[in-house]
Amino acid sequence: MSDELKKYDENNQMEAVPDTMVTEQAEPIPSMDDFKDLIDKSFRKISEGDIIKGIVIGKSDTEVNVDLGYYTEGVIRLEELSNDPTFSIKEDIMVGEEISAMVLSTDDGNGNILLSKKRADEILAWDKIYEDFENRSIVRVKIVQAVNGGVVAYLYGVRAFIPASQLTLSFIENLESWVGKEIEAVIVTALKENRKLVLSGKEVEIQKAETEKANKISKLVRGTVTTGTVEKIMPYGAFVSIGEGLSGLLHISQISEKRIKSPNEVIKAGDTVTVKIIDIKDGKISLSMKDVEDKDAVVEDVEDMPVSYSTGGEATTDLASLLKNIKL
Repeated sequence: MSDELKKYDENNQMEAVPDTMVTEQAEPIPSMDDFKDLIDKSFRKISEGDIIKGIVIGKSDTEVNVDLGYYTEGVIRLEELSNDPTFSIKEDIMVGEEISAMVLSTDDGNGNILLSKKRADEILAWDKIYEDFENRSIVRVKIVQAVNGGVVAYLYGVRAFIPASQLTLSFIENLESWVGKEIEAVIVTALKENRKLVLSGKEVEIQKAETEKANKISKLVRGTVTTGTVEKIMPYGAFVSIGEGLSGLLHISQISEKRIKSPNEVIKAGDTVTVKIIDIKDGKISLSMKDVEDKDAVVEDVEDMPVSYSTGGEATTDLASLLKNIKL
């Protein structure tokens, strides 16, 4: 301690030194142990075929530079970035992002490690593809090409085929018009060994239509009277559209008070009829003409249906039960 920091009284006793006079302690100097992990990482053994991670530190029109935490950098050439023909270094690679790549060579001729992002993506992608396949997950893909019998898209960098029959519920006149569009799909076939990946957009539309139909049916109430259009005559009755994409069965026994041999004796396809909802079960709607009374109020649009009726009719079963047996 310096003389300035020492004060003595007449009896040579040391006085308390004010805190402000004490010199601040210097910051500790880092030791080699503090850098052990970085040093070990920089000298780890990297072999061809390894999949390693790195941070993008630079890019040009023809290659991407990657910091691997190694004593030398990694380089990914344009042809090893992606199998997707729509891929763009400018749009799809960002400086600062972490990427995975496969080691192609430990020396590209300039002292750097030659890498392939597309080969690593394909290996890692199939793990994700199988997971989505098992879970029936909905994926979003962009259609890049129309081919014979369908279209091509890329899922996680893997080429996928969507047959024309599985593209949508609607009729397709021109597959080329779908190029560039993004759609939701599910995986219907996934075979890594054969590099076979097949998707279906139609399945997603069916699922959504079933859910939407079930939601509409869940709002119907027994005892409701509404108008509908006879869609189809069958020996056992007729199917009547009551709006909102919903149809119910008008059994032959519910058409008339009189006993009839055929629905055609009373109604024809295309006729507008007034019907009462008498039952809703497992997603099926049962209708009756003979139960309609003059005093019944008619709901013209089932979307405007009241929540409850004074007739005591109950609402339909729960949504899960409705979804189980719905047939479009």
